[in-house]
Amino acid sequence: MIITLTGNLLAERTFEFASWQPGGTQRATAESFQVGGKGINVSKMLANLGAPTLAVCFAGGETGDECLCWLEARGLPHHAFRAGAPTRSGTVVRAPDRAETTFLGVDVEPGEAAFSECAAWLDAQPPSHSLAICGSFPGLLAPAGALLREAIVRRVAHGNVFVDTYGLPLAWLVNEPVALVKINRNEFDQLCASVKNPELARALSPSNPMPDRLAAACRNWPVRAWVITDGPGPVWHAGAPADGRVPVPVSHQPPAIREVSATGSGDVLFAVLLHNLKNRHFSLADAVANAIPYASANASTSTLAEINEKQD
Repeated sequence: MIITLTGNLLAERTFEFASWQPGGTQRATAESFQVGGKGINVSKMLANLGAPTLAVCFAGGETGDECLCWLEARGLPHHAFRAGAPTRSGTVVRAPDRAETTFLGVDVEPGEAAFSECAAWLDAQPPSHSLAICGSFPGLLAPAGALLREAIVRRVAHGNVFVDTYGLPLAWLVNEPVALVKINRNEFDQLCASVKNPELARALSPSNPMPDRLAAACRNWPVRAWVITDGPGPVWHAGAPADGRVPVPVSHQPPAIREVSATGSGDVLFAVLLHNLKNRHFSLADAVANAIPYASANASTSTLAEINEKQD
């Protein structure tokens, strides 16, 4: 079982327009609703792959209720903790003649009660279940998140915690021996920029080649495996040092595609990586190589539903 943990659920509406211009009233030709948040997307893709998954999230207010109804109607296994504030909302605007634009509402901290309930629930789950920490996580590093942080660290000891987050949660988690960190290059750059040690900061500088930077990350942090994406650029990966030696980082080049929307491609990659590593028992290199075409297929379409057909 792969448990995804979404710290920042999203009630998302998509408006389709024949065309639109800023500065006036626009009438959509179609409207749809879906639940967003990285962990939800990852669980949706895992379900598409036939992998056992449970999407854990925090939901509050009417927007949270709408999200839970949507998840229930689509049969996606989920478990929600009641947040102390309404779930954030978002709007996606699409038109054939304009780039897709997404507007996100204010981030919502679930609150101490929700964090504490989640911590107790995680402690009760079998150690063999994997935990994927997904997306932004408002409040996790605040005092209100103390019990949840402790529960996450306890699960790290079982070797089944996987990470795709950024900012302060990422800077905290890379100091734990998590099984995998999968982030994009911008998030990696931000992490490297937060390093205070001058010598290490020089080794991690964006002016250096990515293999050297990733090797420095492997030496500095106890993370067991890294995967760094860069849009249509190479996907770099490296494992943990063994016998005092840092493995040489390796890259895979995604196939050339006509990009329609890259939104969610990182979520697809993360889901397939998790499935390959935990359920198919692939090596890291094979897991990455197999996952890349799925992410590329996602970028060349507008929905997750078509991906499996493109991979058959």
